[in-house]
Amino acid sequence: MLPFSYALRNLFRDPARLLQTVGGAALVVLLLIAAVALNEGMDSVLSNSGSTKNVILMGKGSEESIERSEVPLSAESSVATSVRGLKEVLGVSAVSGEIFYQAPLRTSAGKESQALLRGVLEGALLVHRSVQLIDGRFPQSGEVMVGHLAHRKLGVSEDDVAVGKSLFFGDSELKISGTFIAPATVLESEIWFDRNDLAVLTQRDSLSSVTVRMDTAEFEDVEVFTLQRNDLELAAIREDSYYDKLSTFYQPIKVMTWVTAALVAAGAVFGGLNTLYAAFAARIQEMATLQSIGFTRKALFVSLIQESILATLTGTLVAFIVAYFLLDGLAVPFSIGTFTLTLSPSVIAVGLITGVLLGTVGTLPPAIRCLAPSLPSALRSS
Repeated sequence: MLPFSYALRNLFRDPARLLQTVGGAALVVLLLIAAVALNEGMDSVLSNSGSTKNVILMGKGSEESIERSEVPLSAESSVATSVRGLKEVLGVSAVSGEIFYQAPLRTSAGKESQALLRGVLEGALLVHRSVQLIDGRFPQSGEVMVGHLAHRKLGVSEDDVAVGKSLFFGDSELKISGTFIAPATVLESEIWFDRNDLAVLTQRDSLSSVTVRMDTAEFEDVEVFTLQRNDLELAAIREDSYYDKLSTFYQPIKVMTWVTAALVAAGAVFGGLNTLYAAFAARIQEMATLQSIGFTRKALFVSLIQESILATLTGTLVAFIVAYFLLDGLAVPFSIGTFTLTLSPSVIAVGLITGVLLGTVGTLPPAIRCLAPSLPSALRSS
């Protein structure tokens, strides 16, 4: 076998080619890292947003979109008194009638952006157990409470939605009374209104949904309630199932992410193959000379693979460094919330595997072509 130092020295024979190979590998790995992180981030935030203990009551026929749902105001008290085994805290049932609304909000600085608004009463905290108030207090009339990542959704700085600042819904000014977190859920991107305020502002006399938290009750108990109360025209769905359906709804976006990454990566791979074909074609005589002094084609092939892997793994390292500083922890807004990109073990594994495959599978055709000519004809090549 040829010494490893031979492959290492050959890397620097042509700095321009080395830079092109490293850059191409870095681009391919970075794109795949970004695609995997995007899909993982979206799946994670949607799967974590739904609780297996919560059931959402929506208007029959509107199970696909909670924003289009309409539920009578009386449904909130009816389910609280009719379904046994709901979670209770200090004698208060964990039942939360809520209003959902997509609308543009304007900050004090004049920036206007689309936001997901949720009208709630304090009972919402009994249902959404992941929500924790970290600054200020729960909103009263004329106030709102913002999620920790709401500024990303609005496209403004965190200072623009700090406690004490104002948000404008049309001509109405609303003071920000508090900030809350709900780690790894879509709730962190929402803006919570006093429910009565949002009902007035949106001219609604109904709820969007009623969410209940079960204790000893089962999902079937809530479903039986909806069947018994035909006058309310309700449909029950587990909260985690609702967000699973949303994940399916966003599947085309995930597919487009992969397709885009694959197309750009394919272009970079073919460009790299052309570079390797040209580089290895110029070394046919060199390979023949090494064969004539006793090195086998297998040894030469391994040395070429080593050389290529060194270059692609260097590119992979560059991609990881760029991803760490530019992608890791980046909050990405989408229609119903915001998710965070994370360099998880699976994302890192995909990057490493991609780097190794680029250095091995991508090198096979030019390496085979370089070593294919017979020894006499290879020695005579120029």
